[in-house]
Amino acid sequence: MTVDGGGLVEPDGLAIEDLEALRVPLAGFCYRLLGSSADTDDAVQETLIRASSRRDQYDPGRGRLSTWVHAIATNVCLDMLRSARRRALVVDLGQATGRGEDLGAPLPPGGWLDPMPDSRLIATADPGEVAQERESVRLAFIAALQCLPPRQRAVLVLRDVLAFTARETAEILDATVPSVNSALQRARAVLSARRPDPAAIGDPEDAGQRDLLRRYVTAFEAHDVEGLKAILRADAVASMPPFAWRLAGAGAIAQAIGGSDFCAGARLVQCRMNGAWGFGQYRPGDDGLLHPFALVAVEIEGGRISQIVTFLGSPPRFGEFGLADALRS
Repeated sequence: MTVDGGGLVEPDGLAIEDLEALRVPLAGFCYRLLGSSADTDDAVQETLIRASSRRDQYDPGRGRLSTWVHAIATNVCLDMLRSARRRALVVDLGQATGRGEDLGAPLPPGGWLDPMPDSRLIATADPGEVAQERESVRLAFIAALQCLPPRQRAVLVLRDVLAFTARETAEILDATVPSVNSALQRARAVLSARRPDPAAIGDPEDAGQRDLLRRYVTAFEAHDVEGLKAILRADAVASMPPFAWRLAGAGAIAQAIGGSDFCAGARLVQCRMNGAWGFGQYRPGDDGLLHPFALVAVEIEGGRISQIVTFLGSPPRFGEFGLADALRS
């Protein structure tokens, strides 16, 4: 045992800093399983508390610290998922289609995915690994994961996303290697039909995507209906969780954005969100300033915008995404 200058007793070789260094990887893991920013915060905090209180139980001779801590995180997340409903993108819930500005009644809490900033999900700086991590935190991918039973979800993330070995995954889940391999095979089979095609989505750093988003901002802020139609896919979908409201089709979406007063005077500011570009949408207030209105996630497929998700009720989270509290008009 060692004692630091502040009198803290720690097991040799394992300090609080070692656990804190895993906070971002743990957030990425828990978010992929839970699909909720608030639940992720709770799961990561509970994991670090449990790991800290059990530091004397960690034996570096039996495996990596990351394996030991992810075993704790997995148990925390599986406990949370036992009583949770499946989260989804609103467009996947098969409910009402939006008509004009009538949003209808809000959905029950906890039924939809919410976004996370890249800074809390992507821990690596290696370009090749960054590309893989971005793909695995896209909202469409997180939504696809939610269709899997919790243990299959955990196996797939541990094996295919975090690259744990079959033996390590079995240790984390307190299972056998054959059962882990079987669960992984089943999970891959289900996900293959739902997982978005990375080639169709493309790279958010691509100059073409950046130009497309600049054109979208220009058309949005100018209420340019024809300009919006030109950059939306014909089968594009827009939604506004927590409401079941959704619109399908480039014409309907462009008219809703550019042909009504709902977005009058609004401004979009880019931010990084779920491995892609998103926006903070601001609307004018009575004080002459523009105030946070909603976080907006966009998906791009085949060189056009395929999905717009406007997360109502998200202004308190703007700071997480590096967005200002207010803008000058």
